Amino acid sequence: MGEKKQVSITREYFGPLYPYIADDDITDVDYDGRRLWVTDCRNHRYPIEEEVLSREFVEEFTKRVANTVSKPFHKQSPVLEAETDTLRITVVHESVAMSGRAICIRKSPPFVRLTLEKMLEEGYCDRRTHDLIRDCVLGKMNLVFCGEPGVGKTECAKYFSRFIPKDQRVITIEDNPEWHYEAIAPGSDCVSLRISPVMDYTKAIKTCLRLNPKWMMVSEVRSKEVCYLMEGFSTGVRGMTTLHTDDIRKLPDRMINMAGGEVSPERMENDVYSFIDCGILIRQGMRKDPQGGYKLRRYIDQVGFFTREEGRNCCRLVVDQGEWVETSGEEKWQEEGDGQDEIREEKGRLEPLFPELTMVAEERGEYNALQLQDMEKEFLRKTREGGTYLGKGKEQAIG
Repeated sequence: MGEKKQVSITREYFGPLYPYIADDDITDVDYDGRRLWVTDCRNHRYPIEEEVLSREFVEEFTKRVANTVSKPFHKQSPVLEAETDTLRITVVHESVAMSGRAICIRKSPPFVRLTLEKMLEEGYCDRRTHDLIRDCVLGKMNLVFCGEPGVGKTECAKYFSRFIPKDQRVITIEDNPEWHYEAIAPGSDCVSLRISPVMDYTKAIKTCLRLNPKWMMVSEVRSKEVCYLMEGFSTGVRGMTTLHTDDIRKLPDRMINMAGGEVSPERMENDVYSFIDCGILIRQGMRKDPQGGYKLRRYIDQVGFFTREEGRNCCRLVVDQGEWVETSGEEKWQEEGDGQDEIREEKGRLEPLFPELTMVAEERGEYNALQLQDMEKEFLRKTREGGTYLGKGKEQAIG
């Protein structure tokens, strides 16, 4: 959008919508052409029956937004977008919205709605799961927060990103301001990059790597920029991102599909298992509360770890369907000594890291041993043709 004027968050500007814009418990305000709907921070969505938006107000509000951002809005230009630091506004013309002119206002406040107390009280996760993900951040792992649209992936990522030490430089990359890292982690070393017509995700990720980052936060990977994200992670930069999927075991396939023909599927799959450490799936569904009743809640459904060891790709689930998987196995972070002392120092203790944690390996069933050997040979062949060698226990080629 380039340099944009911003919408003013005032009662005069938003009229009857203002009370819902000003309410911190409301996350979304939507008008479908007939009724006004709101969604609260517990993801309850309901109509405001007593609030009827007049045709005159809808027309006047749309003109006000269009004039503010100097954008046309008519049959030939039926989608109008505008924003503030905390709001994203979309208006769709009645020529394409058959139910009538539609308004969608998504709120992204510069604070974190999640707290440990709230997570435990509402069944978002248990303390053990919370501490595991927190210590993955302290251990400098690469994390991908997964889930379907609207389940709160970015909100979960924002919460856990606050555990990054303030002296570790963080670069955020997003098209709409949602992370607000400098606000949720005051005093941190942070640079925020904004996607625009002259700075797409690919260019932003390349630029990020020139800014001496320790962490790279990409609001969402959607397409071929996933290749540059993996390239960034392969350099040793740590990071977080969000991705649409309903099971973390589908994450490699999703990334392969997004990469398209930019890299071979085998190479992308190996890169995912090599450079993505932890996947967290947030889901929305009926969950039992402490009083024994069931309510619609958001919760952490899966936590798992990706490894590539001796040419074999594995996904190890530790949490599934909101419950811990109780089996025995090796812990991935025990192979990476660089993070352990720092974690223990942060936690102020010297006992073994996660002594109770166990994991189960789920090896990729699509490949037999001979196929894995052929993939490894192809991998080595590419490196002899000028691929890039990276150290992570042993030399691995991703070029």
